[in-house]
Amino acid sequence: MASNTKDLRENSVAELEKQLRDHRQELLDSRLKKQTGQLERPHLLRELRRSIARIETLVCEKKRSAAAA
Repeated sequence: MASNTKDLRENSVAELEKQLRDHRQELLDSRLKKQTGQLERPHLLRELRRSIARIETLVCEKKRSAAAA
């Protein structure tokens, strides 16, 4: 789950956006499990949020560099 930033930089914008959707869905599912008391590893919530932020940052960087070129 915790993606290495170097590995993420090699992906295209479309691949990053797909990963972003998947991570957001997983975060939603984890939040629901937390509310019902079924979440076994609550530290995953923090990791997912940070991973989402990391991917969003890379998407913005790639879009800016494409617009500047």
